Amino acid sequence: MSQLPPVYTQLDISAGTIGPAAAGATPDLAETNRLLRDLVTLQHRSCELLVELLNQVSLQQRQRMAELKAWKEANPELSAACRRAAESLGGVHTEFLGSIARDAADNADDFADSDYALGEFVDRYGPRLAHFNGIMQLLAQLGAPLPQPDTPAGG
Repeated sequence: MSQLPPVYTQLDISAGTIGPAAAGATPDLAETNRLLRDLVTLQHRSCELLVELLNQVSLQQRQRMAELKAWKEANPELSAACRRAAESLGGVHTEFLGSIARDAADNADDFADSDYALGEFVDRYGPRLAHFNGIMQLLAQLGAPLPQPDTPAGG
């Protein structure tokens, strides 16, 4: 016989047995309670940080909205022109996306087989689509109607 340890071992996983390591270990309730209190304290701090972050983001958003509102009030004709342009280009944008989708569906097998074909597709449509989306987003934001003033709650 060899001196190697056995390859197979027996493991009892029944609910009624307690292993020798677990039988000797006594739960330290004070330590568990301390860890739970620390966990709750850290969760409270995390919530405080999230509230601070939300307030900061909200402040920045309100500043951007105020700047956009001031621009629209100073340039109402340009804002209206942006709105009309966004509406007009919306159809062109939809048609362009449709042609990209058809081309992608028609050539999907080629894209899976050839990195070159996929690269050509991305090079052909990627920059134009990115620029077109940027222009559409800009026109939509500048042409959106002014938000109605909110009535303050409680005075």
